[in-house]
Amino acid sequence: MTKTGQDHLKSLRDGRSVYLNGQLVGDVVDHPAYRNAVRSTASLYDFQADPENEELMTFVSPTGARVNRSWHLPESYKELVQRRKAIEAWAEQTNGFLGRSPDHVASSLAGMMMRPDLFEAHGSKRAKAFTDYYAYVRDYDQFVSYVVVGPQADRSKGVGEQTEEYTVAGICDEDTQGITVKGAKMLGTSCILANEVLLGTIQPMKPGEERYAFSAAIPMSAKGVKLLSRKSYEASAGSDFDNPLSSRFDENDAVVYFDEVKIPWDRVFVHKDPVMCYAQYHETPAHVLHNYQAQIRLMVKLRFLVGVARKVAETTNVISYPQVVESLGSLAGQAALVEGMVHGMEAKGTNVGKYYVPDRHLMYASQVQAQRMYPEVIQAIRQLTGGGVIMLPSSINDFAGEETSELIKKTQQSPVSDSKNRVKLFKLAWDAIGSEFGSRHLQYEMFYSGAQFAVRNHSFRTYDWGKSIDMVDRFLSTYDLPA
Repeated sequence: MTKTGQDHLKSLRDGRSVYLNGQLVGDVVDHPAYRNAVRSTASLYDFQADPENEELMTFVSPTGARVNRSWHLPESYKELVQRRKAIEAWAEQTNGFLGRSPDHVASSLAGMMMRPDLFEAHGSKRAKAFTDYYAYVRDYDQFVSYVVVGPQADRSKGVGEQTEEYTVAGICDEDTQGITVKGAKMLGTSCILANEVLLGTIQPMKPGEERYAFSAAIPMSAKGVKLLSRKSYEASAGSDFDNPLSSRFDENDAVVYFDEVKIPWDRVFVHKDPVMCYAQYHETPAHVLHNYQAQIRLMVKLRFLVGVARKVAETTNVISYPQVVESLGSLAGQAALVEGMVHGMEAKGTNVGKYYVPDRHLMYASQVQAQRMYPEVIQAIRQLTGGGVIMLPSSINDFAGEETSELIKKTQQSPVSDSKNRVKLFKLAWDAIGSEFGSRHLQYEMFYSGAQFAVRNHSFRTYDWGKSIDMVDRFLSTYDLPA
């Protein structure tokens, strides 16, 4: 049976330890800080379980389970495109605002699964642990999130040089049963909504840091796993009308603390090996596939934001102004650039063994553009909305009052819309570009893939410099000083 939203809601009632405002939350499914985001996630599974979407969204796994296409390992361009269409359809359900939806880490794990030889070289037991785990999360269509970066602490020092030995999560003990992990990891985006967490390190490490060089996965409800939630924007949202995005799609972020968590060996994939820890992401297609998923999601999100910008211009009747047309044209060009890059990654894809994966350099090139582009898009929409997004009624209650309702009609006017729909649109625009939720998304899009220098280094590392330099050398060889 295909996983449904009800299946997911039931799975989250597992006694996990989430802390908010100094207190243990309890059941996240019905807590006012998370319940709508939980249900937005569950609705993705209902969408895939709908018989009309079954072929688009799911495939039959090797064991006969019908699961989300993000678990599929494509062997051709056609299959990669088919997989992308499923990711795109899921992103459209949240307008791209659920940044770490279930297909993100599923994509990462799929990339790792394409290089079983890498895990075999690390050790047959670790390889079996990983392949068995992949089969489990695939066939049960588990929502896996990850924490693969240490807390910032003293950023001038390595993971093993912090003031406290286990500031960053590391192996503090091990025995015949498994390893014991102590310390913190970030950034647990969507961990509160997920079934499992993959913990490891995606950044390079050096000799002497072996205790931090591991990769493993555990249920979110495992004993000793503690999630320190950031402020909930959903809890602060007045209503769907006042905060239409933050009231539904606040996936939340959390620092995850591992309080001497016991992880059995059959859930340990990399053990005390800095080189393998890095290779798990960068020598497999994992890093490419999960960032490819993120670019598909961004493609959908930009499409939505450009639509918001156009409707704002129409509502204020400035759509015919040359400077507004120029601004909208620029926004449309930026959105199309990401869409073109996604299609280019697919068309220029390559084989890793029998599997077909997106082009690595075009993916990194798209990220370089996106990190710079997203703030520009937000700024352009801010300029289009002007003071309109800060002259809005305080809440839906203003529509209920006879006097305030009349004042809204007098002060929220548009030649193409009534006052209610004008306010509705501008509330949406503000939630996307200026609310705490919108500001968090600006920060997220700028840094979820790493600092700018790191993303640009990936682009430098993967570009075909040989072809460019050969062209220059070939041209240089065609002339010289006169004889």
